[in-house]
Amino acid sequence: MPKISAPTIAAHRAQTRERILDAVASLTRAQGIDEISMTDVAAAAGITRTVLYNYFPDKPALLLAFTEQATAGFVDRFHRELPEGAGAAQRLEAFIRLQVEALAEHPHPAAAELGASLGPDAYQALADHVAPMQRLLTGILRQGVADGEFAAAPVDPVARLVLAMLGAQRVPLLRGETTPDDAGRLVSAFTLRALGAATAGACGDAL
Repeated sequence: MPKISAPTIAAHRAQTRERILDAVASLTRAQGIDEISMTDVAAAAGITRTVLYNYFPDKPALLLAFTEQATAGFVDRFHRELPEGAGAAQRLEAFIRLQVEALAEHPHPAAAELGASLGPDAYQALADHVAPMQRLLTGILRQGVADGEFAAAPVDPVARLVLAMLGAQRVPLLRGETTPDDAGRLVSAFTLRALGAATAGACGDAL
């Protein structure tokens, strides 16, 4: 088993934890979150199952940590890549595009399936971990309504609809029936038209 060189035990543990989460990311690209086993993760990270269980006691704990990391990375990338002064429509398109890319990169089961797999307590914890991403979306929608870019609409239900449309792209993406670009344009065009906003870029041609 390869050793990790680190100046302190804390640094060694941090490096090992990062290797584990990198292994989860690699496995999700190959087989999806719902098919991953702790044995798979340990093998991909180059550690034993005993070591893995010292970091994460079970699969729900592992997936919660991975989801938290992925959500933080998504929010950071969104703010980093968005042009300064972007309007609500442009921000919404960027949010949808990055969500579709993330879905294609790390496939995950639908909410109901994941809830059944993790159990109610872990599923609620998972929902708490993705809350920053959901707040980002509702903030975009509120900005658009306040600035007059979007028609007045109940923000929270609309956000749930947008997330549901994004989730509906999972299977077509996995089957190769659509591409991230096409899926992003489709969801963006549909959402912006429903909100009474002008579509930007080429997404207006998706419908």
